[in-house]
Order: sequence, then C-alpha cells, then structure tokens
Amino acid sequence: MASQVTNAKKRKNKAAPVKTSLNSPYEYHWSPPDRDDAHFILNKLKEKMAQLGFRKRETRDKTPRAQRSAEDQETPCRDDRTESGWTDEAARRQLAIGINEVTKGLERNELRLVLVCNSVKPPHMTQHLIPLSESRAVPACQLPRLSSSLAGPLGLRCVLALGFRLGPSVFADVVETIAPRVPVQGVSWLPRAAELRPLKVKKIVPNPDKVRKPKKKRGARAALS
Repeated sequence: MASQVTNAKKRKNKAAPVKTSLNSPYEYHWSPPDRDDAHFILNKLKEKMAQLGFRKRETRDKTPRAQRSAEDQETPCRDDRTESGWTDEAARRQLAIGINEVTKGLERNELRLVLVCNSVKPPHMTQHLIPLSESRAVPACQLPRLSSSLAGPLGLRCVLALGFRLGPSVFADVVETIAPRVPVQGVSWLPRAAELRPLKVKKIVPNPDKVRKPKKKRGARAALS
C-alpha cells in the first residue's frame, strides 16, 4: 500500500513533457481602419447614394382585398406591388451587394473595392474575403456600422458586404477617394505582403492522463516469431 502511494506521488510531481510547435502563418483577421478613416468612408458613401438618389423602391397596393374587384381577386398571378426595383438599374449593375455577390465578383476579378460590415455573425462568414481580395490586389476592409448606415438609404434590410465593379461607373470618384484610406490586410503568405511575419514558438502540453500503450521490445518479437 505504501509503495502505491509513493508511486502516485512520483507521478504527480513529475513534470509533464512539453512539445514545441510553430504558430500557423495561415491565420488572418480583418485589419480595421482608423476611426477617422471609417467615419470618412461611411460619410462619402451616404453622400454619394443621396446624390444619386439610388435606392431600391417597393410600393405596394394598399387597397384592401375586400374592396378589389372580383376579377382581380380571382387572378392567381396578381402581384400586389405596383412599382418595384432600383431607381437606377445601370448603377445597380455596377455594385455587388451581399456576401455572395462580392465573393463571385472577387473570384471573377470584377471588383475594384470591397467593404464589409463588422457586425456579421458568425465572423468567419466574411473571413474568406480577406485572401480573395489580397490575392487579387483589391482594397478591402471591415467597417463598423456599414449595414446600419447604408441599409436604410438603399431600401434594404441589411448590407453585409458591398463591392464596386471595374469599368466605367458613377461610383468611380468615391472609390478613388476611399481606396487610399483602406488598410492593407495581413496575409503573410501572399506576395503582396510587405514582409513575412516571424513564426512564434508555442508550447503544447500533452494530456497527462492519456493512456499510452507500452512499446514492445524487439527481443520479445523475435522470440514470438
């Protein structure tokens, strides 16, 4: 009994083996702009949208169903919206609105600037846009209150991501003004990065309670054969 207690104390006092590893260079996160730059970008966007009068309009027929004619009520394909769509369809084609449209635009090399809202949950929904934009040398950044600032003026529920397409555009002037204030995202394994980040050594302590199978001796294997 005494020997068992002694062995237990030895195992408890024995230092756990430590293995070293390097941190992953493939981890990346959005580099936020300065507060003044973020405020400037949002104001420029709202001013441009207001100047163009660009928004999604949707006017519904408010006539109660009971007051409509019998012919209208019996029509199965009737659309209650009498007027809908964007105020400027050409300007709409110059934008990529939403995470899916922005992703496709980057994959096809069609965008010149990407803005993402920092309220997206879960956050990893927009993290793939970082290497996509950096690998194509497209300025991109994450902004606070992007959705709350633009969703209302654009007539949308939310704006989680916004991309500006290449080519002649009514948004060319605002893109040229915004782009210099967008920070470079930290993707160390891409050639665009200024320099590689040094790898840091991390210590990993294995589970001391893990049951490990004893190694068989070579002599025992030879005797069995």
